[in-house]
Amino acid sequence: MFTKHRSFRAFLGASALFTLAASFTILNKTEPAVNGRDNPKVEKLRLQPGFKAEHLYSPSENKQGSWVAMTFDNKGRLITSDQYGTLYRLELPPLGTTGAPKVEPLKIGKSAADTLGMGYANGLLYAFNSLYVMINNSKNNRTFPRKSGLYRLQDTDNDDQYDKLTLLKELAGDGEHGPHSIILSPDKQSLYVISGNHTDVPKMDAYRLPATWQEDNLFPLIKDPRGHANDRMAPGGWIANVDPEGKNWELISAGYRNAFDMAFNEVGDLFVYDADMEWDFGLPWYRPTRICHATSATEFGWRTGNSKWSATWPDNMPAIMNIGQGSPTNLIYLRDAKFPAKYKKTLLAFDWSFGIMHAIHLKPSGSTYTGEHEEFISGIPLPLTDGVVGPDGALYFMTGGRRLESDVYRVYYTGTESTASPAPTALTKENELRRSLEKFHGEPNAKAVATAWPYLKHPDRFIRYAARLAVEHQPVAEWQDKAISEKDPITSINAIIALARQNKTELKGAMLNSLLNINFKSLTEAQQIDLLRAYELVFLRTGAPDAATGSKIAAALNPSFPANANSSDLNRQLSKILIYLEAPGVIPKTLALLEAKEQPTNLTAGGETATASAELIMRNPQYGLDIADMLKSMPPAQQTYYATMLSLAKKGWTPELHERYFKWFYKAFSFKGGRSYVGFIDRARKLALKNVPEGKTAYYDKLSGGELLTKNGNDLTKVTYPKGPGRQWKLDNSVAAVEGKLTGRNFENGKNMYEAITCNRCHSMRGEGGSIGPDLTQLGTRFSTKDMLEAIIDPNKSVSDQYAATHFTLKNGESIVGRLTNEDANAFYVSQNPYEPEKTMKLLKKNVASHKYSPVSIMFGNLINSLNEEELKDLMAYLMAGGNEKNAVFTPKSGDTQKGDK
Repeated sequence: MFTKHRSFRAFLGASALFTLAASFTILNKTEPAVNGRDNPKVEKLRLQPGFKAEHLYSPSENKQGSWVAMTFDNKGRLITSDQYGTLYRLELPPLGTTGAPKVEPLKIGKSAADTLGMGYANGLLYAFNSLYVMINNSKNNRTFPRKSGLYRLQDTDNDDQYDKLTLLKELAGDGEHGPHSIILSPDKQSLYVISGNHTDVPKMDAYRLPATWQEDNLFPLIKDPRGHANDRMAPGGWIANVDPEGKNWELISAGYRNAFDMAFNEVGDLFVYDADMEWDFGLPWYRPTRICHATSATEFGWRTGNSKWSATWPDNMPAIMNIGQGSPTNLIYLRDAKFPAKYKKTLLAFDWSFGIMHAIHLKPSGSTYTGEHEEFISGIPLPLTDGVVGPDGALYFMTGGRRLESDVYRVYYTGTESTASPAPTALTKENELRRSLEKFHGEPNAKAVATAWPYLKHPDRFIRYAARLAVEHQPVAEWQDKAISEKDPITSINAIIALARQNKTELKGAMLNSLLNINFKSLTEAQQIDLLRAYELVFLRTGAPDAATGSKIAAALNPSFPANANSSDLNRQLSKILIYLEAPGVIPKTLALLEAKEQPTNLTAGGETATASAELIMRNPQYGLDIADMLKSMPPAQQTYYATMLSLAKKGWTPELHERYFKWFYKAFSFKGGRSYVGFIDRARKLALKNVPEGKTAYYDKLSGGELLTKNGNDLTKVTYPKGPGRQWKLDNSVAAVEGKLTGRNFENGKNMYEAITCNRCHSMRGEGGSIGPDLTQLGTRFSTKDMLEAIIDPNKSVSDQYAATHFTLKNGESIVGRLTNEDANAFYVSQNPYEPEKTMKLLKKNVASHKYSPVSIMFGNLINSLNEEELKDLMAYLMAGGNEKNAVFTPKSGDTQKGDK
């Protein structure tokens, strides 16, 4: 029988935010404990069959910070970095033995100038008898004044400590998008370093990707409404090759948002795990986290705000796999791991947000690769930061970051399959061809143009790209006439793209005439997109065409618009070019696409993903709630694209067309996207308002929803946010702030705070609100304020299994997390979105290997941390009163006004 205290927890256990909280410490009776695990830190890990995990160390429990980087030195010792602190060296117990690691902070330098030590490292690598350290440190940090950059530490007197410190290159960048990882080149003769998009590209000694980058997008530029990366322009995040002394730097690849790490496979191909911009979710320029094949001179198209390039454009490269939402922190290639053959040609991609190690099994495909996805390891919570294959063939990894609880783990294989290395992968003919063309990415070479030119029309996209870059590295005078006179349509398209990127304004007319000679309708859809991109680049780099040429281009393209309804990328590019050219009839055509009831499904700039958003909701409370809310009312991304593009249209409007257009904006504010969604829609709306007839601005402003928005246009006025400042509320200080002080409170503010921390999404109060959790109307008649506060702050202590999550492991290696709502003889029925509980996924039992149940609350703890003391009092008064405005807690004292924020 529950006590009053415990029954309250069960009562409140399904509140507003749904947690990733399922450490799954209790196993379903159908699944015995695996490998005898009994450590909660290990027990929460979901491993593939035959693997065993060990928890080695907890830095945070030993007051050594939160670790984010690691490398093994030449003596098999692990060197690690606290994100905001020092470096440590660990002697680990050998595989198969027990015992605690020996841990020591590294002492750096002997001179007075070096007593500051080293730390704040995002990347570590031991190579060339040195420890390379990538410092990522704010320029305003007075406690650790070493600047961001690549450092080399050496032991010159053989005392097993690093006495020589050399700054190889200072880097202008810091924070979570600053300088990141360091890895060894495949030939073990040099280093590769990677940085996020808030790190300037330093002056290089050589450029495989020519430094001709620009923003290159005719789409109306709207920078992030909340200010993120608004001063960061092309080329975004970058990769460089560096010699061991740090004297020669060569730019290899760019165009990433915030790729933390990279890895080479056994044949020397480089792969990168790039980040998404979660605030863009639901918008047509959202790009998911992705695995990129970073061949020589590659550009991956990150641009600020809404200007991110489509993966279909020929002047940037596509991902080999889109993972989905998340926060990439690490990438490993498992060639040297003592794992079964299945994993020897596998990338292991770490996602910090949702606690998943994604295994991508690479398959050669032409000159690049495809991938098959598997969830290798996951845990809830499991904020993965870094990992490496140790000298013993085991996988070592860490959790932590942002001062979260930090742990070090070891995973190794104990099954019966062979762990011997398979035969090396033979290069495909296409891969060899691409590499031969990449040799021309550098200094001019008299043979480059003649060698590369025939491959501008090669069916392999990576080969076409390598050939074009080989041409671009040569003096333009050697090949510009050849480009203009080219008769083959595919070769011509790629040659004109190369020529446009040289900014030769005097060749504008000749380039456009070359493109006009190409029969648009004779091309495949992908080739049509390439042709449209070539037109766009000529416009951007050399200026708008004259009226006669513009009319010819519009006449050539207009009959093909709109294309097939499912050709989302082609229709986007057609609408962009035709609106720019003010083609006849383009506005009603585009509006018809915007208003179409059936919309294409492949809508983001990245395409399909390996992980569905719904599968992530219950893995992380902070991000899962936002995903759940967005999936309930996803914005129509294709419509958003057309609406934004139409904001530049000045001619061809009628009152009827304007009415239809601006009504769309009003409707658009009813959808839920990422954090910047409302601001992006409002900025597009305001651009459009500049083109309405004089005297009609106020009318169309109201028609399009101007009154729905806050003054800054980033939020809807109906949404109330806490004023704060918040604090880390604990039971003792929250009880002290509230108990006995709930008189004369502000009813409206209490109700607003109840909605602001999203209680109403899952609970009902006096007949209003969600139905996922229990009704809270009678809460105050049954429980004390202390009971309530304790359950809100830490809902995981005691929870009814009615609100637990279940973790299903499928036989294909994937997993599903959600609430088990029903089952029959053949299937489980799982609800993944708490805001749409009626929608369930049917899991056939024959496909399920095992499932675990957890009595951990699906309510996110510490909901009240965004509230200040007065807001907390008003919220608690509202809960105690059961939403009754006439309750005595809201009665002002005689001669007094209501307390709290008004």
